[in-house]
Amino acid sequence: MAVDTDNTKWVVACTTHDIDEEDVLRFDHEGTSYAVYRLADGFHASDGWCTHEQAHLAEGFVVNGEIECPLHQGRFDIVSGKPMSPPVCVKLKTWPVRVEGHNVLIGVLSTAAKDAV
Repeated sequence: MAVDTDNTKWVVACTTHDIDEEDVLRFDHEGTSYAVYRLADGFHASDGWCTHEQAHLAEGFVVNGEIECPLHQGRFDIVSGKPMSPPVCVKLKTWPVRVEGHNVLIGVLSTAAKDAV
């Protein structure tokens, strides 16, 4: 784990072999849950919980660059987090991702940055 100067801590969420294209994987770190996606253009990450109800997006379906919530079938754009269909209307927080070797890393807020928020 490395901390960059912008208070981002890079944590290994999975390996490139853990997730197939057009799929999603759950990753939990320090009490926060994330969803990690693999699309044709690479890997992406967002908060794990739907902004509409308490359903984890890793239990949903990835279709055409969108994640469909398993509870009420609302959809978010995976890259931007933008709501794409009702009942979701609040944007999903997305997180930076980078690949180092076979590791997929998510840039999350460092503990110091979380405490300052």
